[in-house]
Amino acid sequence: MLKARYKKYTLQFKRPSGTSRGVLTQKDTYFIILGQDSVMGIGECSTLKELSMDDRPDYEEKLQEVCAHINEYVTKPYEKLIEWPSISFGIEMAMKDLEHEGEMELFPSGFTQGREGIYMNGLIWMGSFEYMQEQLEAKINEGFRCIKIKIGGIDFEKELELLAQIRKVYSEEKIELRLDANGAFKFEEALDKLNRLSKYSIHSIEQPIKQGSWDKMAYLCSKSPIPIALDEELIGTFSKSEKEKLVSTIMPQYLILKPSLLGGFVASEHWIDLANKYKIGWWATSALESNVGLNAIAQWAYTFDNEMPQGLGTGQLYTNNIESPLIVKNSRLWCKNGQWDLNEIIKNQ
Repeated sequence: MLKARYKKYTLQFKRPSGTSRGVLTQKDTYFIILGQDSVMGIGECSTLKELSMDDRPDYEEKLQEVCAHINEYVTKPYEKLIEWPSISFGIEMAMKDLEHEGEMELFPSGFTQGREGIYMNGLIWMGSFEYMQEQLEAKINEGFRCIKIKIGGIDFEKELELLAQIRKVYSEEKIELRLDANGAFKFEEALDKLNRLSKYSIHSIEQPIKQGSWDKMAYLCSKSPIPIALDEELIGTFSKSEKEKLVSTIMPQYLILKPSLLGGFVASEHWIDLANKYKIGWWATSALESNVGLNAIAQWAYTFDNEMPQGLGTGQLYTNNIESPLIVKNSRLWCKNGQWDLNEIIKNQ
């Protein structure tokens, strides 16, 4: 019989990080620890405020109930915790870890053995023009050739100015630019803004308008000069039939997969199957998890041999992240010979 408990942990950002939904300085996450004999499996249950569908005041109450009856949930957690996607993912992650003797090697591969890295994008957070420019220069100096810029937080003309400066120095062959609007555009102005942004050879833009308006998003996907990627739009769509209805209605150019928001590996693979069926591109992205969640997402994403840059740069955000073998070098995420320090997770509260 399995036993389970959870541990709350507050991650502290190195610098305030801006999105169109506000500025982040810290983030709570939860680790679920499964025990069987002398082996432990660890998973991470991570939500995002105002975005995760299980960002609810009774979250810890649900975690307590799940841990008390863990043996009822470990089989097909996605189906039994459909309204609690981050808890489903945490259990799925912990079970994978337990199956592999609690060594944090969930999907053994060339990545986990340190032979190959995962190509990733460099993330530019919203902030003042000067701060965004500073981040950009740092990422380019670090060797990133795919840059993702969060927009919608400062004046649009200033954002265009930043893109113009980039393209004066770096062609699209040198730097691939991805944008993430986090739903910041009003539908009435979205197409005009997309046309203006397209002058700067943009690879793609995530979620230009808020989720929930399939017809409007379908219209933009058919008319936009910039390929559109769905992110928030996927959250809260559970059944395979509803997922297919969403994809076939909107017909985006890309899907962005965040397992913590979608319900885990199995749930994310439903979207991958649809992407393959409708010839839509996709990539995986961490969603501000600690290194524990990032490690699981990276190992899983590697198994698909997807050559597109993945969104796996969140391990560098925190002052008190869980120490791990994950490092970023030459725009790739690597799993090297460092050690995991799980004491903060496994010690009793």
